[in-house]
Amino acid sequence: MFVRIGIVLLAAVLLWAMFVRDTGASGTPTRYRVRAGDSLWGIASERYAGDPRKGVWTIERANRLSGATIVPGQVLRLP
Repeated sequence: MFVRIGIVLLAAVLLWAMFVRDTGASGTPTRYRVRAGDSLWGIASERYAGDPRKGVWTIERANRLSGATIVPGQVLRLP
């Protein structure tokens, strides 16, 4: 009895794993050209809801920045 239940559960997990995929619901990241006076904090506050620290971290990670320093003319990916 328990062996059959185990086999059914294993088959269900394997089928689920085969069909799970990215839906693309996040869309394509937008690009933002940094202007004089911009900061990551300001960009994150305007573009992301909630705590700007999470937005700053997201922008840093998406652009492989080692810190919060940005310069005018730099193009950032905003996921």
